[in-house]
Amino acid sequence: MSDQNLARVLRSIRGMPTSDGAGVRLTRVIGTPALPDLDPFLMLDEFGTDRAEDYIAGFPEHPHRGFETVTYMLDGRMRHRDNHGNEGLLTPGSVQWMTAGRGLVHSEMPEQESGRMRGFQLWVNLPARDKMTEPKYQEFAPDRIPQAAPAEGVTVKVIAGQVGEVRGPIVQPATDPLYLDVELAPGRGWSYELPDGHNAFAYVFEGGLTLGGGEAAREVARQELAVLGGGRGLRLQAGAEGARLIVVAGRPLREPVARHGPFVMNTREQLMQAFIDYQEGRF
Repeated sequence: MSDQNLARVLRSIRGMPTSDGAGVRLTRVIGTPALPDLDPFLMLDEFGTDRAEDYIAGFPEHPHRGFETVTYMLDGRMRHRDNHGNEGLLTPGSVQWMTAGRGLVHSEMPEQESGRMRGFQLWVNLPARDKMTEPKYQEFAPDRIPQAAPAEGVTVKVIAGQVGEVRGPIVQPATDPLYLDVELAPGRGWSYELPDGHNAFAYVFEGGLTLGGGEAAREVARQELAVLGGGRGLRLQAGAEGARLIVVAGRPLREPVARHGPFVMNTREQLMQAFIDYQEGRF
């Protein structure tokens, strides 16, 4: 893979501390003034704490319309319920890809009173044609998330997309997503070709690494997001502590966005209708 075809770090972002739900403490990385969005991605939150008081109140009932939420649990247990009768338990290593579509009201509540709670929630926009579809779930336990070992000292959990012959279980034709959990042993490297035409980012949540090649190579530290561009070839080289990161990419929608809180539509009129429909119990 030549240096000319390598992805480089267009910009790096550190998340900002915030809280959501009933006071759950988290770090918001996409959806901040520094990075309001990265089409089709609307928000990325990382949550991770050993302090029960930081998460125990959870996310009581709240609505969504017009986009998808992707919850990836690393540690801890989270129970979700919605007003359509769906219920499930997210355990360590599990993934829930929820298409809110025309609307639902759900809750996400910790099913533990102590211990570590850690994971990510990503919001992915839906195209105009899909915003009013019926809600649906793609939910997978840890044993259904396949794992690849593409190089020595490299392990990749494939949530969406493909690494070699290993294909992730998530399917979403609208944005054709890639979602990888990559672990590199100390000093180990890996090269991968990103999907053509997608917007992509890498977020390091353990250790640190160098991304790119030649003079364009840049260090990416823990809790730093790198917006990628300039080529399809992703080259990663772990530091002395090793590294773990998520690599995420999606086909941009290039549509107008009208957004307020838990509703993401294309026009202000659609946004106002979402509020009316929710208030009148039509979700």
